[in-house]
Amino acid sequence: MYFGGLRPAEAVALRRPDCTLPDKGWGSLILEKSSPTVGKRWTGTGEVHDNRGLKNRPANETRIVPAPPRLVRMLLAHIKEFGTAKDGRLFANERGGVVASTTYWRVWDEARHLALTPDQVASPLAARPYDLRHAALSSWLNAGVDPTEVAERAGTSVEVLLSRYAKCLDGRQDVANRRIAELLGEDAGQEDVPGDGT
Repeated sequence: MYFGGLRPAEAVALRRPDCTLPDKGWGSLILEKSSPTVGKRWTGTGEVHDNRGLKNRPANETRIVPAPPRLVRMLLAHIKEFGTAKDGRLFANERGGVVASTTYWRVWDEARHLALTPDQVASPLAARPYDLRHAALSSWLNAGVDPTEVAERAGTSVEVLLSRYAKCLDGRQDVANRRIAELLGEDAGQEDVPGDGT
């Protein structure tokens, strides 16, 4: 969810045939399904998970997500150690079913306690698995990735992306000044001369 910016329901539905995982370099993930936990009363099938298309997309529409080399290596290692479910899903519970949200919440809580200080654990820092997606999108924007590209990878609109993540770009005035100065062919530290037509 962090390296690809996936929603939890997209990650649990990811299948091996939809992954291009080369030995070196970037790969890709073709997202086509989502398996949110909705409860047996709401699925119509008696299952806990609903089998849906992607959020805010027409049925059967896919989204291609570039997979950085680190994510490719992690997924290859996971497949080598655990294999896949019968239907090709990368992540399965011990019976081969869809990983429940309670399971990945519990695992995430344990990981936070191992990785963070007690004060950080008590804070809202990375409190939910979904925060991995938030961290990914925020990091991409802060790295200077074009918002249109971030939105495409994340499967959201630029408007929603910027309304939610614009605050993560705070403090980037120096970066903006440098880029504008480069565009204008000037030294970023050069001062304007009064009356020069600015």
